[in-house]
Amino acid sequence: MSETVVGLALLLAAYFAGSFPTASAVGMLSGHDHSKEGSGNPGASNVYRTSGAAYGMVTVVIDVMKGFVPVLATLLVLDRPWAAAVWATATIGHVIPFARWRNGGKGVATGGGGSLPLYPYLGLALVVVFIGVVKVTRRASVGSLVITVLLVVGVIILHEHPVEIVASVIVAGLVIYRHRSNIGRLISGEELRVR
Repeated sequence: MSETVVGLALLLAAYFAGSFPTASAVGMLSGHDHSKEGSGNPGASNVYRTSGAAYGMVTVVIDVMKGFVPVLATLLVLDRPWAAAVWATATIGHVIPFARWRNGGKGVATGGGGSLPLYPYLGLALVVVFIGVVKVTRRASVGSLVITVLLVVGVIILHEHPVEIVASVIVAGLVIYRHRSNIGRLISGEELRVR
């Protein structure tokens, strides 16, 4: 089987993995509909607010794995540019899922999870930064936006393959675009706080 065929198969698998509706599945377990409660976003922060820390953590772990596993699998059989493309594709699947075009997540956990096999030290450093920013601001959106920008800066500083830089920009662009309502609420002072 050619590298191209394997790569395309992994891209397809990554998109569908990213599309898995984690918040909906966790919502069924917790008795909540996260598309209608809290911020209405099917992501870990909203699950945390509406269903509690345990369910929020389950959502984070699954969403991280949606990016981490496809990228790691690609690194094991192909090269870094293919893995970077899979990283971007898994994040696209999470943000623009095939069955819920306008109701995907914001891409932070899946995009962050996909970055870990490629940039483990950078990824772990950004986790620490995220926790610190959220503790100070009490707003997950601020932490998400800060680490999203720092991710692109980090990849550029590392002088990685151009495909990796493009993938990081795609991931960051998706995350920032999906946070546009949060940015508006931050400007107006109406953004929800993390308990």
